[in-house]
Amino acid sequence: MKPVPLWKKNLKKFYNNKLAFIGFIFFTVILLSCIFAPLLTSYAPEAVDLVSMNRAPSSLHLLGTDKLGRDVFSRILYGGRVSMMVGMIGALCGALIGTILGGIAGYFGGKVDAILVRLSELFSTFPDMIVILLLSSIFGQGVFNLIFVFSVMGWMTTFRMVRNEFMSLKQETYVDVCRAFGFSDARIIFNNILRNALSPVIVSLSINVAGFILSEAGLSFLGVGVPSDIPTWGNIINAAKSADVIKNSWWLWVTPGAVITIFVLSINFIGDGLRDIMDPKQQ
Repeated sequence: MKPVPLWKKNLKKFYNNKLAFIGFIFFTVILLSCIFAPLLTSYAPEAVDLVSMNRAPSSLHLLGTDKLGRDVFSRILYGGRVSMMVGMIGALCGALIGTILGGIAGYFGGKVDAILVRLSELFSTFPDMIVILLLSSIFGQGVFNLIFVFSVMGWMTTFRMVRNEFMSLKQETYVDVCRAFGFSDARIIFNNILRNALSPVIVSLSINVAGFILSEAGLSFLGVGVPSDIPTWGNIINAAKSADVIKNSWWLWVTPGAVITIFVLSINFIGDGLRDIMDPKQQ
């Protein structure tokens, strides 16, 4: 009997994880909707229409309009592009830094490990939001400035998880075999051990993507994130924070808040599903 390919087993395992599969569906729908926003709406996100100010959802404006007559549906789609870019690129850069430093610390140990651990502890001493606010005030508002801040603050979780995996995996027999064949430390770290330590990277990456999207929304809501003239999910909610809007124009804050919540939950569910698939102990 022909053995079932590993990718089919993993695909079936992911499908059987109902939360992960449902999360993947919602993630894909929101992501593709934002990517193909011009095909789904004819309104520009910054197009002002003073005749249509504060209109409730209708056939003309599916999710209503804001106080300047801008289409909320269009702003959510185009704003999602920026929010996702900030969260995903910031998380990827942070994961890359954490993976490299965690692999080096866990593999070599000793003084190298002690220095890198103290460095991570130093970064972890201060509350993330306080440091992000401080760095944002230093570097100023901007999409790429925010990505840089998230990259600097987003590597510690990955570092700790990868370091722990490396400290365990470097004791395995195949590592001794690689050393016996004269493989370089870099090759052993990034080619042999790392492929067996991807599970914590996936987990931390999903946590950071979700966390950074929420952080972007929070910072933009406070007015210190992405400049207000650029539509993001956080800026959309920021524009709807007055008591009058909350009371009389529910569509300005309920819809973007629901989109953020669903998207963040879907990423967390996908991360849990990928962790189960990529964990060697589950194979």
